Amino acid sequence: MAFLMTHFYEGGTAAQYEVMLVELHPDGELPRGQVSSAAGPTDGGWMISAVWESREAFDQFRVQRLIPTLAGLTGGFTTTAQERVSELMFFQTAT
Repeated sequence: MAFLMTHFYEGGTAAQYEVMLVELHPDGELPRGQVSSAAGPTDGGWMISAVWESREAFDQFRVQRLIPTLAGLTGGFTTTAQERVSELMFFQTAT
């Protein structure tokens, strides 16, 4: 089942996101299992939204890439993400 993940970084900026993006998506491609990605500024910080094929695909990315990358990253977000997740009952894309 498709899975939605959102991360909100309080005080986050576009520059910090770009640092993280270069490390997590070095070839500009989405990781295996990720269907879509969107990010932008919001009140008080930066919001990231991603749809994954499954919770398992996201968990694998989190353990193998996200956590290790963020642990050693300089210039990225300085706050811990406020995470929200949901199994998607509805997901539609444009044709």
